Amino acid sequence: MTAQGLEVIDHSVHLTHEWINELAARLGWSSKRSTLRLLRITLHRIRDHLMINELAQMSAQLPLIIRGFFFEGWVPKQTPIKERRAQEFVTFVDAQMGETPEYRGRDDIKCVFDMLNARLSRGEVEDVRASLPSEIHDLWPAP
Repeated sequence: MTAQGLEVIDHSVHLTHEWINELAARLGWSSKRSTLRLLRITLHRIRDHLMINELAQMSAQLPLIIRGFFFEGWVPKQTPIKERRAQEFVTFVDAQMGETPEYRGRDDIKCVFDMLNARLSRGEVEDVRASLPSEIHDLWPAP
């Protein structure tokens, strides 16, 4: 039991740190702040391609805090977006990452996908990938 009796929050904080630490290790990055930034940006771009039902199903498998990041700034009436090409997806993430020193583009985005493959159920990953345009689907390696 926690000092505040709020185990669900403590557990979510712990899981969020696990996800960030795992992604930082996959990326080989020292900056946890940059790691979280890449995770948020990539999740937002995935989110913006999904229909509401698939988005809700995916979000149910995210830790509570990461789920909050996932929905941050979401405007349902503007989704799903019409972006079709993998390069447009990468260019968007590149622009959002700006001058992050450790960021290497497409390879780092694939690290996020690899972590999602490890953390989400195989069925959910396959459903989300199937919902994406074919080029973006191909950017995300199969689980």
